Amino acid sequence: MQDTFPRLLLGHAKTRPDGAAMREKEYGIWQTTTWAAMAQLVEALACGLHQAGLQRGEHMVVIGANRPRLYATMLAAQSLGAIPVPLYQDAVGNECVFPINNAEVRFCVVEDQEQVDKMLEIRDRCPQITHIYYDDPRGLRNYDQPGLGSVESLIEAGRAHAQAHPQLFLQQVEQGRADDVAAMFFTSGTTGNPKGVVHTHFSLINRASVGARFDKLTAADEVLAYLPPAWVGQNIFSYAQWLAAGYVVNCPESASTVTIDLKEVGPTYYFAPPRVFEGLLTSVMIRMEDAGALKRGMFHRFMDLARRVGPDRLDGKPVGLLDRIKYRLGDWMVYGPLRNNLGMSRVRVAYTAGEAIGP
Repeated sequence: MQDTFPRLLLGHAKTRPDGAAMREKEYGIWQTTTWAAMAQLVEALACGLHQAGLQRGEHMVVIGANRPRLYATMLAAQSLGAIPVPLYQDAVGNECVFPINNAEVRFCVVEDQEQVDKMLEIRDRCPQITHIYYDDPRGLRNYDQPGLGSVESLIEAGRAHAQAHPQLFLQQVEQGRADDVAAMFFTSGTTGNPKGVVHTHFSLINRASVGARFDKLTAADEVLAYLPPAWVGQNIFSYAQWLAAGYVVNCPESASTVTIDLKEVGPTYYFAPPRVFEGLLTSVMIRMEDAGALKRGMFHRFMDLARRVGPDRLDGKPVGLLDRIKYRLGDWMVYGPLRNNLGMSRVRVAYTAGEAIGP
């Protein structure tokens, strides 16, 4: 029964091992990780963490952007019955002290030098931290602090440990239960110290599966993971539903390339907070004001038509023949090219949430 995240992963790896699980853009090129490769990576990381001393029920901090290895690390922790605690990568060191001490964290897996420096800065206030692993080695060649190591070395140690104990990983996964704690997310702490919100495998998988069925999400869908993994909404869209529905998660190269990457990926399932949608709208309107009179007039004319008849079309209400013809013309001349320019030509389902959004 696939009632935990590691079991869902192994299910995908068994039924479609060569299917794309995640893509990451590195140096301008999209690199694909298959379900089989992801399962092998998770096994190596889990065995490495087990050998290093990560215990069932223990919390492990994960800090960084959306990266396949960081997702695999969370799955590895869950495979051992440990609890990943993602923290915001843009938080300053002082903001990490309370969650780390509150969750009694010994193990930290971070993305790069910036996050390593942050952990080393607060280590005197979090003396229980014994292990800090980093994914990106750039700038860290001369670091020799105790307990500091690369994710690559953790993977190598894990592979060796897995060869010596070939049943360890599956035995650990089999011990997992649906009502085990799967992850803990800390609130922003606007009214005091952040609060750790606990979610079980069942609570996350159940809600993710219900949403996937409602939106008819399948393995053919694609998403772009660009929001902070420490936010529970991003975790639902790019982790829980990723494993529940088996679609492809695409990780952009950096925050500054999201717009370009969005066009290249052409996601079918898209989520953005209101500020992102409003930013897109502002960008389009500014560019249209700088366009020629003919193009600007055509844009405003067809957008007025869309505002008038679009809601009725979406709601399945009858629309006059002339308006249908005009709308089809507008789709050819304005709406289609605009969607393509924004990277939304293939969007089938889109959501926004978090705050009020203008019409």
